Amino acid sequence: METLEFQSEARQLLQLMIHSIYSNKDTFLRELVSNASDALDKLRLESFRDKDMQVDTDDLHIVVESDPSERTLTVRDNGIGMTREDVVRLIGTIAKSGTAEFLKQLKEQQSASGSSDLIGQFGIGFYSSFMVADKVTLVTKHPHAEKGVRWESTGEATYTIDDVDDAPQGTSVTLHLKPSDDEDKLPDYTEPAKIREIVKRYSDFITWPVRLGGEDINSRKALWARPASEVTEEEYAEFYRHISHDWNAPLETIRMQAEGTFEYQALLFLPAQAPLDLFMRDGKRGVQLYVKRVFIMDDCAELMPEYLRFVKGVVDAADLSLNVSREILQQDRQIQLMRRRLVKKVLSSIKSLQSSRPDDYRKLWGEVGAALKEGLLSDHDNRDAILEVCSFASTHSDSELTTLAAYVSRMKEGQEHIYYMTGDSRVAVENSPHLEALRAKGYEVLILTDTIDEMWVDSVPAFDGKSFQSVAKGQVDLETEEEKSAAAAKAEEFAALLEWMKGVLEAEVKEVRLSSRLTTSPACVVGDSYDITPTLEKMYKAMGQELPKIKRILELNPSHPLVEGLRTAFEGGERESLTDAVELVHGLALLAEGGELGDPSRFVKLVADRVQRTF
Repeated sequence: METLEFQSEARQLLQLMIHSIYSNKDTFLRELVSNASDALDKLRLESFRDKDMQVDTDDLHIVVESDPSERTLTVRDNGIGMTREDVVRLIGTIAKSGTAEFLKQLKEQQSASGSSDLIGQFGIGFYSSFMVADKVTLVTKHPHAEKGVRWESTGEATYTIDDVDDAPQGTSVTLHLKPSDDEDKLPDYTEPAKIREIVKRYSDFITWPVRLGGEDINSRKALWARPASEVTEEEYAEFYRHISHDWNAPLETIRMQAEGTFEYQALLFLPAQAPLDLFMRDGKRGVQLYVKRVFIMDDCAELMPEYLRFVKGVVDAADLSLNVSREILQQDRQIQLMRRRLVKKVLSSIKSLQSSRPDDYRKLWGEVGAALKEGLLSDHDNRDAILEVCSFASTHSDSELTTLAAYVSRMKEGQEHIYYMTGDSRVAVENSPHLEALRAKGYEVLILTDTIDEMWVDSVPAFDGKSFQSVAKGQVDLETEEEKSAAAAKAEEFAALLEWMKGVLEAEVKEVRLSSRLTTSPACVVGDSYDITPTLEKMYKAMGQELPKIKRILELNPSHPLVEGLRTAFEGGERESLTDAVELVHGLALLAEGGELGDPSRFVKLVADRVQRTF
């Protein structure tokens, strides 16, 4: 026998479990039955793939046994089982990224409400056993392992692990139960009536028989195959929790049924809370594939694009082979047709939420909107439908988001573009000098602060015939004919200064010109129409990609006293002494947009010298 220590995060989680973060302790049994069901699914799938696997799949099932005299409850399955390495990896540690953030949120919810909506999102339902048990014993055997494994712990700092010579196929989890306590809402989980009640409530739909005393106690009816009128919202919610390991009810339930040459049924869910692995590199998609009610594949990427990875559910096809592989699915035209229909159905359901249940739509968008916008880059066929369900912050409101349709409806007469600006935060964008003239003239600007916004705006040409225009790139045409005539005259007045400044800043800028977008700031830097933004440039560099130096354009506000002073001094012949002032103007423009100075120490010295001259 070997004694090992829990990984520190697992130890913290166990302590939270033992001190009852759940308000409803019954759910431990749901988690154990769900794990057993997954093990049976995996065994059947592996038996299709590995014809040499010596396993008995004739009577796959789950058994729940209680012993009132010994105060034990056992959940046993004859599924895939685990090797010794699996046990240490899956139970001795929480083998998921983002665990620290998960524990932080868990503690915050515990202190706020004494319960948690987070358990299950990391697939750690096994740990919930310690809410009701003083000790947990697990015995398991994988088909390819010569011996079984026995794992045991009291939920403290350590666990023991040992080999077992005669372990049967599958896994059994035995809970040495705490005494029942009505005051602590801890029922007697050895009572058959209580076990039946929990299984009926949480696990009735599970494909495999759940047996108690030799009797099947779940109906095993697939929810997606039952008439919608016969399924309650609570049944949908419990099924969603089973497949998603989310603790919340779904925000929306989507049913589909296709008949004809290719028949399938689908039951999909939109979440009320984003999965914690939504933006993790190893995050999973949530759609399971069944064929004729037989589980075939979890996390089926061929059925749902990556930008809809937050959608959970099942798709049950009638005409696929039971031993279908991912490689076959990638080439299957029927699967591709089914995927297109599923995507359109999900997007139309989000559109329906947007119009009929705006509060629920706003909740969904706040949770998964950044992922949904990834489809603007990857799914050209549905780009218009995605744009219709997107929402953005804008200068129209300090708190409410806007759709593009609403933006277009508010556009000024003669306005040809949808104006936007990307940035690190709303505050940074709103304080940018690039917005000055647009605000002064009453133009609305979209405020785009998600990382994905830096990329899709350059690849999406237009919405409703209106092209997207960055207020920080190219020329922004806001002037009347009279204003343009006055601007041309100003350009003549400043031509010599602009040309000289371009020479001074030759290493940093490609052009110096007068601006039509500034009203109060002296200067700003802008990109050419097809330049990448400074934020995107930083992202590429952070990923280790070296880019050629991108020279930008310095724009001056001809009505600002500082710029007027520069022209007066320049025309008076003070060119040598103006060089430092020109560098300062360029540096101030960079800082105003949150940019980085090429030589911060030189800029500080120039500022100090200028300030010193005022005394």
